[in-house]
Amino acid sequence: MTRKYFGTDGIRGRANTEPMTAETALRVAMAAAGLFKRGDYRHRVVIGKDTRLSGYMLEPALTAGFIAKGMDVILLSPLPTPAVSMLTRSLRADLGVMISASHNPYQDNGIKLFGPDGNKLSDELESQIETRMDGDLADDHAAAEDLGRASRLDDAPGRYVEHIKATFAGGKLDGLRIVVDCANGAAYKVAPTVLRELGADVIPIAITPNGKNINDKCGAIYPQSVQEAVLVHQADLGISLDGDADRLIMADENGNRIDGDQLMALIATSWAKSGRLKNNALVATVMSNLGLERYLAQQNIALFRTPVGDRYVVEAMRDKGCNVGGEQSGHIVFSDYCATGDGLLAALQVLAVIRASGKKASEACAVFNPVPQVLNNVKANGDVLEHPAVRSVIASCEARLGKTGRFVIRKSGTEPLVRVMAEGDDGELVNKLVAEICDTMKTYA
Repeated sequence: MTRKYFGTDGIRGRANTEPMTAETALRVAMAAAGLFKRGDYRHRVVIGKDTRLSGYMLEPALTAGFIAKGMDVILLSPLPTPAVSMLTRSLRADLGVMISASHNPYQDNGIKLFGPDGNKLSDELESQIETRMDGDLADDHAAAEDLGRASRLDDAPGRYVEHIKATFAGGKLDGLRIVVDCANGAAYKVAPTVLRELGADVIPIAITPNGKNINDKCGAIYPQSVQEAVLVHQADLGISLDGDADRLIMADENGNRIDGDQLMALIATSWAKSGRLKNNALVATVMSNLGLERYLAQQNIALFRTPVGDRYVVEAMRDKGCNVGGEQSGHIVFSDYCATGDGLLAALQVLAVIRASGKKASEACAVFNPVPQVLNNVKANGDVLEHPAVRSVIASCEARLGKTGRFVIRKSGTEPLVRVMAEGDDGELVNKLVAEICDTMKTYA
């Protein structure tokens, strides 16, 4: 079903351009309030944001919409997306909102909604909100005496810091020198604080947000930054978060990148041995490396694949009874602790396993040999995938790759791109086939 506003991760777009305008934010709030006001009591909504300049435009618009419908608003400091999820549950709020475009540049922004349980809303609920947004929103405005109130939760960062620290079972981080790249984003204060309070020698980078430098040559989408810093500071490892801190990429002491697949493999293996891995299975998306799938099979650990998007991972985790899942890009979900991906929490779980192993990061985190994988993006509308010439070349390439690998070709849910991923034992062939498909799509885009 084609939706007007919502993509795979909330509503997202260029700031001050539809749908990411103050007017639309106001309507989102009013529509969501109408759906989540379910009883005769004071309803509450939690609103958090990252460090983008446009967050200061969208936050008051959302606040006004909720207040107009009689909901009380609790405003947070710039905090990670998972902090909003956690605080929505902790404060027994009816709804949570995160203003962020995650790993996108500062010119973009987004609105993510969480239910009372801290989970991202289902497709069905988002569709109901869309229907309300395009309808008459004036029919259930609150009376003047019933308007909501806005307040700021000053100790929100401290609550999140203590929550995250409580998930760490590795004792202390004394003796470890850790670089943490905060992407000039939502975790620029809390991430260094957590690591420092657990005893690590912390070298924080990208912690001076100015509204425009979020994700700018830093963070999880630019791991070169943390890789270089680890070498410069002779650190034991590096932690790299994205703009809203819900994803994690790491670097070992040699400056080598460690992606989400390796991190999930490490955790799954360790937790399976200790009996902590529920259903002895891991949930990952279609983008996770074939090498991970083969490795888990050797360890007798099941792998369940989902479409791209951490909320689909969470849905599958609930359905399959799993407590670990995630994406190669670094969204890793530990449902024992949080309802959504949390880069800082994931880093602590990895650190606990590394500490217990007594190994360096380079030894502990090189869990499996990845299959050569290529991912290219083509600027195009998703309709290009229906063009006969494009369908023909895709079919031809799939046949040539055969059973030695696989393709995942999909329209991006957050950007006007078509993503072409292929992997297989023959890296040269994989590169050649991806290039053929991308060149064909560019011709007909």
